[in-house]
Amino acid sequence: MSKTLQDIRFALRVFLKNPTFSVAAVLSIAIGVGVTVVVFSVVNALLLKPLPYLDAERLVILWNSSPGLDIAQDWFSTAQYFDIKNGHHGLEQVALAIGGNENLTGDGDPERVGTIHVSGNLLAMLGVQPGLGRLFLPSEDAPGHAPTAVLSHGMWTRRYNSDRRVLGKSITLDGKSYEVVGVLPRDFALPREVLPTLGGAEQADVLVPLVLDAGAAVNRDREDYNIIGKLRRGVSLTQARAEMDAITARLRHDHPDHYPPNGDLTFAIVPLLEQVVGDARRPLMVLLGAACFVLLIACANLANLLLSRAVARQQEIAVRTALGAGRGRVVRQLITESTLLAVTGGAIGTAFAALAVAVFRSMRSVNVPRVQNISVDWRVLLFSLLLSLLSGLLFGIVPAIRSSRVHLNSTLKSMGRNASDAGSLWGRGGNLRKLLLVSEVTLSVILLVGAGLLTRSFAALLDVYPGFNADRVLTFGLSMTGVRYADRHQVVETYRQLWNRLDRIPGVTTSGGITSLPLSEMYAWGPITVEGQVLPLGENFINADERVVAGDYFTAMQIPLIRGRFFTENDNAMTPKVVIVDDSMAAQFWPGQDPVGKRIRLDAVSANGPLVTVIGVVGRVKQYTLDSGSRIALYLPHLQYPTRDLNVVLRTTGNPSGLAGPVTLAVHDLDPGLPVYSIRSMQQRRADSLARRRFAMGLLAFFAVVSLTLAALGTFAVIAYLVNQALPEIGIRIALGATRLDILSMIVRRGMLLTSCGVIAGVVCALILSRFIQSLLFGVLQYDADTYVAVSLLLISVSLLATGIPAVRAAKTNPVTCLRNE
Repeated sequence: MSKTLQDIRFALRVFLKNPTFSVAAVLSIAIGVGVTVVVFSVVNALLLKPLPYLDAERLVILWNSSPGLDIAQDWFSTAQYFDIKNGHHGLEQVALAIGGNENLTGDGDPERVGTIHVSGNLLAMLGVQPGLGRLFLPSEDAPGHAPTAVLSHGMWTRRYNSDRRVLGKSITLDGKSYEVVGVLPRDFALPREVLPTLGGAEQADVLVPLVLDAGAAVNRDREDYNIIGKLRRGVSLTQARAEMDAITARLRHDHPDHYPPNGDLTFAIVPLLEQVVGDARRPLMVLLGAACFVLLIACANLANLLLSRAVARQQEIAVRTALGAGRGRVVRQLITESTLLAVTGGAIGTAFAALAVAVFRSMRSVNVPRVQNISVDWRVLLFSLLLSLLSGLLFGIVPAIRSSRVHLNSTLKSMGRNASDAGSLWGRGGNLRKLLLVSEVTLSVILLVGAGLLTRSFAALLDVYPGFNADRVLTFGLSMTGVRYADRHQVVETYRQLWNRLDRIPGVTTSGGITSLPLSEMYAWGPITVEGQVLPLGENFINADERVVAGDYFTAMQIPLIRGRFFTENDNAMTPKVVIVDDSMAAQFWPGQDPVGKRIRLDAVSANGPLVTVIGVVGRVKQYTLDSGSRIALYLPHLQYPTRDLNVVLRTTGNPSGLAGPVTLAVHDLDPGLPVYSIRSMQQRRADSLARRRFAMGLLAFFAVVSLTLAALGTFAVIAYLVNQALPEIGIRIALGATRLDILSMIVRRGMLLTSCGVIAGVVCALILSRFIQSLLFGVLQYDADTYVAVSLLLISVSLLATGIPAVRAAKTNPVTCLRNE
């Protein structure tokens, strides 16, 4: 122990005597460890930390899908819930939930809050204990029981100031009264990543019991419910999925009208952690690999610095050897120094990572699941410590062993002169440094190619026409609930008055509304058939997106009218039912014909579904994401299909965000009890739909810039070292008649040879590894030649600069001074 402390004290003295070297080495490791720890923190939160629920590893979420009808993920009907609950023996428990947003009125300002109606066993299945009061009793989800509610901890503290007297208090949700019986604990949440309810909020503020009516066991029409289950101990996912396949096969046989053969009804079972992580796993693995590349480049720089430093210390090591120090003792001292450098750099990098994680958590636009769970915990600290120790040991041991190989007699005789064994600019003594340099360039090319491909992909997404004009459009949500709006005519009249009030606001040119905003995870579809067309055998209907529009929605969003007309005031409850279809639907069903005047049957599951007449065709809209297609879509007039919930859109003449206040006043003048929520511009919604791609691209681009900087510094350090060691050769060449241009071109040529080897190796590796990011690309191939050429030219240009600086200095060498020193 005493010898170890002695080695550490000696290492500290060495570092203090060489501050430039020490700072460069520590910062190099700090950068590498820092970026790796940041990404590992995200990986730890998403993939390594268990979900904060009881027996989380056995929890699963179920999805209803019909691939033949282009439905990858759908919710469930109550009848399907009972099919699973009563027929699946591999599930120990099954819970039902339906979420949404409801108007909270009463004490304080009206507020739109996220609510989830849950079956009585859900919270117990998740192992939740009340933070205050109690949770739901088993009987409270039965018909006839007095309505009760449990508040989230955040709701309790935010709206009710953590007042314990909230227990027993009555709150009003959508005009219905509930008694508050409890508050959830601080560390419990049911975010959208865990329970992706249909049209639900990002976070549930209030939970209430889900009361099912007597016909729930046979109701197959409304597929809006989530199902969460818990596997029995000893039951594997494979077994559970096989049993579920048997259930869906039986349902397809027993209910062909609801589940036609071509739909291929399937109930998927997904582990809850997998559901939470979702499609973030692949980008996360790519970023972790990129961070490791940055760390390798940083470690290569450290190794190069240690090798260069070792050459300058050969005489010191020779003296210590002559005084009796064994080779093992010298190696141990040098490894102690490299490990101390790495641990110091790791500590600084971890501090940087903690700050970056705090900033990252505060960013709401990154769209990363479980973002609030990301932290620098004991797993991250242990990872950082191990990473630092391994970096110091693995990349310090080779320089230490090479430095301990001292030719005692020749080194002592040459004291005061250049003692290097690399007397030539291309001598063998620098081979390891050259290999490390080539490796750095190779890794930099890989990162730069990845960043370049993602950047081009993101640029291609920005150029995608979404089917509407998002500029200068303000959006907000509005829901007319309670007894006042029980009558559909009152709903229609209130919205009619609203459009008039909004259109009179200075700066507003057009107003309208729709049930499902584009690019906002709002979905609604239904079964249809087309009059006069016979479906193929086994097909009973086709699924189409259905959206109800009000006011001048199409004009406000600048969705083009291709044929026919828009809805007018005459398309009301007293006139025949009409519909507008998008151009993709028109092309599919009426190719080469005029769709206007054609008829569609809605609710095609029922033979008595209403027939509606097509009066217009509009352009296709990107409903889900910019990089995915959409279903065929149809639009229904609000005057004929009145709904209380609409997303209002306003086209403005200036900055839409500046109208949030006047818009809220206009709504409250109409009805002070109506909350105005989710006020955002359409540009913000479009940007949020790209948030995860933007984050992955930005982080990878940052890693690429860091790697490029480290590679440039590494190139400069290696070439500068080789030039310094070859000064005698350079002096002789100049003395024999070599010009400055000859010296400059010789060094640059040899330096660029190293860079070229790295670029070629990097391009080959990037071609192989780019398949891992193929799923993240849009509008660009993984073998995009322009990206590879641009990256290669960038590396060559930067390396030319890094090589040229020491080359220019070498060309100015005074041969007399150089040879005299030698």
